Order: sequence, then C-alpha cells, then structure tokens
Amino acid sequence: MSRTYLGMPAFPRAAAESTQDGTLRANLRHATHTIRAKRAAAVAELEDWERLRAAGAAVKDRTLRHLDHYLLRLEENVTRAGGTVHWAADADEANRIVTELVRATGEREVVKVKSMVTQETGLNAALEQAGIRAYETDLAELIVQLGDDLPSHILVPAIHRGRREIRDIFRDRMADWGRPAPEGLTDRPADLAEAARLHLREKFLRCKVGISGANFMVAETGTLVVVESEGNGRMCLTLPETLISVVGIEKTVPAWRDLEIYLQLLPRSSTAERMNPYTSMWTGTTDEDGPRDFHLVLLDNGRTDTLADEVGRQALRCIRCSACLNVCPVYERAGGHAYGSPYPGPIGAILTPQLRGLASPLEESLPFASSLCGACYEVCPVAIDIPDVLIHLRERVVEGGPVTVRGNRTVIRPAKRHALERAAMRAAGWTFDHPAVLRRAQRLAARTRRAHPRRLPGPGRAWSDTRELPEVPEESFRDWWARTRGERP
Repeated sequence: MSRTYLGMPAFPRAAAESTQDGTLRANLRHATHTIRAKRAAAVAELEDWERLRAAGAAVKDRTLRHLDHYLLRLEENVTRAGGTVHWAADADEANRIVTELVRATGEREVVKVKSMVTQETGLNAALEQAGIRAYETDLAELIVQLGDDLPSHILVPAIHRGRREIRDIFRDRMADWGRPAPEGLTDRPADLAEAARLHLREKFLRCKVGISGANFMVAETGTLVVVESEGNGRMCLTLPETLISVVGIEKTVPAWRDLEIYLQLLPRSSTAERMNPYTSMWTGTTDEDGPRDFHLVLLDNGRTDTLADEVGRQALRCIRCSACLNVCPVYERAGGHAYGSPYPGPIGAILTPQLRGLASPLEESLPFASSLCGACYEVCPVAIDIPDVLIHLRERVVEGGPVTVRGNRTVIRPAKRHALERAAMRAAGWTFDHPAVLRRAQRLAARTRRAHPRRLPGPGRAWSDTRELPEVPEESFRDWWARTRGERP
C-alpha cells in the first residue's frame, strides 16, 4: 500500500486530533529537543556560521534570479556527460515520465533513496498503479512504508514512532515485502537496524532500477549530489543498471565551489554532524562504473509560480535540513501529519500553499499554523524569514489578490471563512478613522463593561478558547487625560 496526503483535513482539525495523542507528543518532544540541542552545539563550533548563512542565502537568491540560465546550463552538461534530461511541469507529468522509464527497462521493482520530491508527487502510488513495486531503503522511510504510514518529519520521517512500535511493524510486515524479521527481534536500536539491513540487502543486489532525489545539482558540471547517513543511498546510486533522479528545479547551484558552503551548513543544521557520513556525487554515466543509463527529471510543480512572488520566493532557498521543525512549538505538539503535506513544520506552512496554491481549506489554514515566535528564522541555515512569509500568505488568504498560477497572472478571491474577520477589520478601520465615533464607542464599552463575556460566542469561540478578552477600563485614555488635565476631549 502507498498512502498519500490527498484529502487530508485542514490544520486546525488535524491538529485537534494529533495533540490528544500522548505517545505522539512524548516521542516528538524527546526527539526534537535532542536534535536541536545537538545542532546548537555543532553550529557553535564555527565562528563564521553567520557569514556562511549569509553566503548560502546569497548564492540561492542569485541562482533563483537567473534560474532559467542555470537550468539550461545544467541540462547541457548532464547531456554532455551521457545523461538524459526530462522536464516535468507538474506531479502527474513527472510520475508518467518515471513510470515509462521503468517500464522501458522491463523491470517491475525499483529501490529508492529517501526523496522529498517523490513524496510530493506521490510517485510510489503511481508506480503501484502501474504494477511496479518501489522499495524505500532509508531506515525511517522503510518503517513508514512497512507501517502503511506517512512521513511526519523532513529528516526523520518516522519520528512519531517509538522503538516498540517499530519492532512490532518489522515483525508483522517485513515478510509481506521480502525477507522477514529475525526471530526474537527486540527493540534495541542495533537489532532493529540489523533487521533492516538484512531485509534490504537482497533488494540492493536484485533490483536493476534505482530512483533518487538530489540535495544539489551543479550547473557548471552537471553533477548531482546526495548526502545521507546510512549508506543506502550509495547502494541505490551505484548498483542499479538504470538510475532515475527526480529533482526540484530549485536545487540548482551555479558552480562546484558553491558546494563548500552547503556541505557545511546542511549537516550541522540537520544531523548535527560536521559532515555527512556519505556524500555521493555523480556526473552522467561512465563505462563499467555505476549505472549504464542515467535520467534526470526536472520538476516544476508550482516552483516557477512561487518564484514569481517576490516575498514568498525565499522559500525556494530551503535545503531541507529540518532545523525549523525541531524548534517549532506548534510542530512539537501537533506533529507532521497535521500539515497534510510531505513538507511539515514552518517550512511546509509557507512552501505547500505556494506550490499547490490556495486550493483547499488545508492550504488556506497552513499560514496560520504558527505562533510567529521567530525561532524558525533564527535557526534556518539559509536565513529564510519564515514569519515574514507567513504574514504575507495570511494576507493573501484573507484579502485575496494577484498571484501567478501555472505561469498565468490571475486574481484570487478572499477565503470565504474569513468574511466575518474582514468585516470586523473594516468596521474597526472606519471607527479609528472617525475620532468622534471612536470616543462614543469607548464610552459605551466602559459603561457596559460588567456585562462583557470573558469568552467570545460563535465563530470567535476558537480564538478565546486559549486566551481571555482583556478587561475594558472604566474610562478611556482620552477621557482620563481630559479629566486630569482639564482639556476638552
């Protein structure tokens, strides 16, 4: 089975359910606190961290401004090195290209490196419909797949699972996908890792098609880069006869020297390591070394629409480190599934509504899934001002306005559920523009202050469930000033 995020409820409803799960919250709290403490120590080792951070943002911004140029250069160099480049405008086209490439090999099984972008497109489900079985080889992705689950974290997709749950999943489901779990399997991490290694080894040796994403693509040389910690990526990238890489167009960097910046920023921000245990780079194909056929599928799927937004485009800097998730108080309590997207947490709250558009109540709700505390911006290794983009997207949801959809400039209407809020803001704006009316309203509020509820009724109940309305003073500041200074109001 391959689950997808399609049809998931809006964030408030999903979060209302997930926050009631005590086990989930305990797993998330332990994992996120541990990861962020280690990250802080790793970052503190570098005196030039802020300069690296600024450089990472600057290179990404320069690349995005000239993305058309760098993508054509990338295509030219990948082709020169023996690879084949395919362009996919959306998820359906990307899935169709990959499915046809796999069918052309005559194979019905593929091994996969952990890939956010293929989660975004729903590739596993598309392959399954075509009679092709995809095997996830990252340990956490394997846990998610065997459990018929969905990833809930960018770096640690199975962060919501405890060791005992993982043991039970391995015992119950491994045999359905290949080699069964060893007899007497315990929940010791070493035993679970060994069970996964034995289960996957036969797939690495048998499957002739590999599917990957990429962390970076170097336009200057046509080189793709994958960083990982387990070695499964190295196996998927070197053993199959055919390698298909599906990569978002924003993963492009101009030159080889730019990797120096990101290979320092990414591991410290994600796994709190000085460098990743495995950094794999490949350029096209080489006779008698690695895959004989290499295909690169460049995916748009809303990225050029995002690029057209001068405020929101900074989300395309993201290098998928997950640091923002590990410091976010909302993510820690609600978990990743509540975001209804492969991209959870603060980065998902700004990336998903831009890639998908404000297509449903789910996307409309995501910009509001934040306390705007700013912790996400402080830890982002490429200085994405997530709170600024959240406010920008909230305004778009409430007020509507011009946006780019599939390359065409259009105007979207305000979200229906914010009609009462818009009316209240318009009324408040008019009142503040008319001092005499404001004065009368303040005096009326003061006279009726004892009758005011501490909780709002109707649609306002959700707001006042977590906060109390402030008490109205006996007199306004204007009236107090006039009374104590003897001046007319």
